[in-house]
Amino acid sequence: MVEESTDAVEKKLAEPSPESPTRRETWIRLLFLLLFIFIYGVAEVVLGVIVIVQFGFKLITHETNQKLLDFTAGLNKYIYEILQFMTFNSNEKPFPFSDWPG
Repeated sequence: MVEESTDAVEKKLAEPSPESPTRRETWIRLLFLLLFIFIYGVAEVVLGVIVIVQFGFKLITHETNQKLLDFTAGLNKYIYEILQFMTFNSNEKPFPFSDWPG
């Protein structure tokens, strides 16, 4: 078994791997994070309004509004994509930098 010297191990740790982001990319991601924190807040408000409207439809007509159901299905996926990006579980930027979730 060959042991590497402490200097060699420290040198490997200091060198960024080809897949690791640079400092510049990390700071740019911070800007995107701030943008998506704002968008997430707006999406929460929109979702809250839709919940109230959908509840009103159900109360009055005894049925749910299908168009609102379809929209909220996409909105739920969109919020999930935002959370995945913000928590570093995904590197793909959500809408408007990619397609709206279907």
